[in-house]
Amino acid sequence: MKYLSLLLLPLILVACGQKNSAQKSSKSTRDSVKQSYAAHSDSITIPDSLHITKKFVTGQFNFRKRNNFVKVAPQYADKRIYLQKATYRAFKKMARSAKKDGIRLIIVSGTRNFTYQKRIWDRKWRTFKAPSAYEKALKILKFSSMPMTSRHHWGTDMDLNNLNNSYFAHGKGKREYQWLKAHANHFGFYQAYTKKSLHGRTGYEEEKWHWSYMPLAVYYLKYYNEHVTNADITGFKGSRFATKINMVKNYVDGVSRKIKQYTPGNEKNK
Repeated sequence: MKYLSLLLLPLILVACGQKNSAQKSSKSTRDSVKQSYAAHSDSITIPDSLHITKKFVTGQFNFRKRNNFVKVAPQYADKRIYLQKATYRAFKKMARSAKKDGIRLIIVSGTRNFTYQKRIWDRKWRTFKAPSAYEKALKILKFSSMPMTSRHHWGTDMDLNNLNNSYFAHGKGKREYQWLKAHANHFGFYQAYTKKSLHGRTGYEEEKWHWSYMPLAVYYLKYYNEHVTNADITGFKGSRFATKINMVKNYVDGVSRKIKQYTPGNEKNK
């Protein structure tokens, strides 16, 4: 047995070395993407005309009473949904183009302010089971944002057609997703949460349904990073874990590489 252990030792060391190398490579990729995003963000200037505030980017406002928000027409939504006017105009152009190709785009979720997001979070907090409160928070965060951290606060992001990745894996759903991947960027819309195995993305699991209008969202993300910290994320059950989880770095900034590299004014960014 002693000799067998000695024979196996080199193999074990090689395996451990490969594992450590893979982990270092993955960390290096994540760090590289984060550094490049920080440098790219520094080159973006927020227009004064947007009048962005900390309360706005954290969802602490009533979007129904904002004159730059509008209710989506029933032909484009399956319930009462609001978006920023600029986002909605761009979506309608995209939807009309998709229709010509036999693709119907329906918005199943749009703007969600702090109160709206808190209802979703609190419901899952009551119903989800986990060994600890911290693990419960992580479980919810696979697909749902903590209030104050959701891109849906901004009126720039929408969920399209279905809320299950499996729907987009075959048949009609697959054709819809393929169309979006091929054409959505040209209208300013980008998939926020791609596969986590790509480019070291952190945070939420892949969401093939979540698309963000970057001509506006690029400025809100930059402002968020410059003005909001984990300590600001409060007011709901489990919010005490925001700092431990590092919500801003791992989730708010846990978006696709295309979004991190997006340049305002060029709707054909790749």
